[in-house]
Amino acid sequence: MFDLDLSAAHPLTAYGWDDGFAQGFTPYAGQGFVPGRIVRVDRGRVDAVVADGDGIRTVLADTALVATGDPMRVPCTGDWAVIDLENGRSGDHVEGVVRALLPRRTAFVRSASSKRSEGQVLATNIDAIVICVSLADQLDLGRIERFLALAMSSSADEEPVRRATSSPEGGAWPLVVLTKADLAGDRGGVAHLVADAESVAPGVPVVAVSSETGEGLDVLSAALTGVTSVLLGQSGAGKSTLANALVGESVQTVRAIRDRDGKGRHTTTTRDLHALPGGGVLIDTPGLRGVGMWDAEGGLARTFSDVEALAEECRFHDCAHDAEPGCAVQAAVESGELAVRRLENYRKLQRENRWIAAKTDVRLRAEQRREWRQKQAWGRHMMERKRGTRG
Repeated sequence: MFDLDLSAAHPLTAYGWDDGFAQGFTPYAGQGFVPGRIVRVDRGRVDAVVADGDGIRTVLADTALVATGDPMRVPCTGDWAVIDLENGRSGDHVEGVVRALLPRRTAFVRSASSKRSEGQVLATNIDAIVICVSLADQLDLGRIERFLALAMSSSADEEPVRRATSSPEGGAWPLVVLTKADLAGDRGGVAHLVADAESVAPGVPVVAVSSETGEGLDVLSAALTGVTSVLLGQSGAGKSTLANALVGESVQTVRAIRDRDGKGRHTTTTRDLHALPGGGVLIDTPGLRGVGMWDAEGGLARTFSDVEALAEECRFHDCAHDAEPGCAVQAAVESGELAVRRLENYRKLQRENRWIAAKTDVRLRAEQRREWRQKQAWGRHMMERKRGTRG
């Protein structure tokens, strides 16, 4: 029977094993199964770390028994799995079989495609979501807002288990990391870029780092010690180089930077979980070309808390912040308190999130059609008033 000892010396503690996961595993403990954390997924099989005496070992396990047509329920890097090590297939080096997945605490999910209503889980059971943005390019504030909205919506379907490292809402906490700071000019220029990022990330830490010079790595390493974190960002954002620096060895292959533009070439093709030398684990992910909204209503509200607060002061509770009288949001735009770009991106992400949600929700689709008809009627009314055809 698997030993559920949770002392600091327990080998799986370094990978995030704790009382909560042990309780979730209790129904399986008497069946000869063992828990393991998935560190890599590849074509119906997973690599998972399991206890091996006082240490750990990595086993290859088949996932056929938990295969599902639901992309939100497939095994993912970061999952805790119930593994049967008694029924592996030695002929093809498979040492075990995944019998079940323990309930997820958190998950970072994006829409799989702009043309399909499917979500894609990128990492699970994460405490910190590290949003990597390269300073080799012009700072894209809209992209930071997009990632933040998803990061702040990271609670899994199950009731989240709150930890000291979790956000007040029970999900993972975000951190914005501006990479390749050595390519952004002097310290004054970097400080200005950090301030710009902070302006669109209320309450979220922003750190500028350089894997080349070591700038900011001590601050980032301290923040990620003892937790499960995931690196997310576009291809070429420097995630693999950063992962190497944090882990302390070349866990990811990194190609040379192009001299022409300072951009890295995309090399990571799988999501891999690595142990950090100071404690905790880090999940590196492939570069993301697109990050579509997925069930991010709560995350949008927190990311754009300044816009939401202004909206509370509007004369009408259903104000669209367009041409309505007494609109506090438009007044803030006109005074310069709120940037036009930020309001436009807020609207854009809201529309995208509602569109994705409506593809799987009949009631929401009907509500959106009703709102659209009301807006059309309001537009006609205002046009007729402008023309003087209606009093």
